[in-house]
Amino acid sequence: MAVAFTVLMAFGTAPTPLWPLYEARDHFGATTVTVAYASMVVGAAGAFLGLGHLSDRLGRRRIIVPALLVGILASVVLIVWRDLPGLIAGRVLNGVGLGLMASTATTYLHDLHHEVRPDRTGSVLPGVVATAANLGGLASGPLVAGAVAEWLPAPLITAQVIFTLAMAVCLALVLCTPETVDLGLPAARPSRFVLRPGGRRAFGAAGALGAFAFAILGLISSLGASVLHGSLHTDSHLVVGLAAFLMFGSAAAAQLVLGRLPLPRLLTVGAVVFPVGLVLCAVALQHPALWLYLVAVSLSGAGSGLLFKGGVERAGAVAEPASRAGVLAMFFVVAYLGMGLPSVLFSIALRYFAVQNAMIGFATVLSCGAVVSVVVALRDRAPGPGELPARSAHPS
Repeated sequence: MAVAFTVLMAFGTAPTPLWPLYEARDHFGATTVTVAYASMVVGAAGAFLGLGHLSDRLGRRRIIVPALLVGILASVVLIVWRDLPGLIAGRVLNGVGLGLMASTATTYLHDLHHEVRPDRTGSVLPGVVATAANLGGLASGPLVAGAVAEWLPAPLITAQVIFTLAMAVCLALVLCTPETVDLGLPAARPSRFVLRPGGRRAFGAAGALGAFAFAILGLISSLGASVLHGSLHTDSHLVVGLAAFLMFGSAAAAQLVLGRLPLPRLLTVGAVVFPVGLVLCAVALQHPALWLYLVAVSLSGAGSGLLFKGGVERAGAVAEPASRAGVLAMFFVVAYLGMGLPSVLFSIALRYFAVQNAMIGFATVLSCGAVVSVVVALRDRAPGPGELPARSAHPS
């Protein structure tokens, strides 16, 4: 299950170093790249909202198997439909598969671990595996595709074939895993979006944290190749993949190393590291230096990983217990919209401003937004692990 989770997430970010090749093949520019990238976000948001929570009723495997099948279909579409509409359709399908997988896989991994180790209730191992699979997959996709583009023929086809075969193997593995939901029980109603009293502002701040954290990930995933080619004069597809790998890999590493910090400290560290990384990104473009750019995307990725984890914890804390899945699904929708929309706006800004100036503005907005969101998210927090305090406990 962890391997399947990793492969499908990798498939989602694999096009990062391939976008210049798609641009050359289909004759479009930076804005179309971001629209094609954002089409995956649309598919993922739809899957999160409409289908992901159904694993509680239909079973975990009955959601994971379709996720892989949709991923395989997306890859086939990208292979056989070789123009811009085919690229958009394939990316939407890619997003649907990714949304189904991401909304169910973490819970499934916890279930499977409990089946094998029922005496280890509360073990952190399933969460560590899920984080490594999720962000590790997002990190490895661009690196694999970058290596394919650098050294293998027909990279746009070869990369899809590799991921198609990998997802087919994962499908066979998942079909051999046991179902962990008792399908004989009466079907529960789908989860709804219900917050605890007074939780709207905190949820809004949590959603903003997810959106701001994902914005830089989306920008580097969609326009990273254009930035490297245009400003840092680097034509290597492998370097483009390496930059995305370092960014997502740093997000995973930061969560794994610092994820057990108390929420206020976790968000405070993220609110410091994230702007530092963004500022260095702007500096690396003003005074072109590849090594500084790689350091910058690593730091901004680490900061975004911490902010995102804090946002997830805060959103879960203000959800009514019976509605936690629905609240988190909405949180992920907001976060994924943050991954797509700012990238489109950035590409439009490039029509009127130099990339260096656009990055300064982008870094300023994201930094200020992230800091304000952290302040709001923590303002009503009691010292406990995520519970809202009573109104009478407010110092004011």
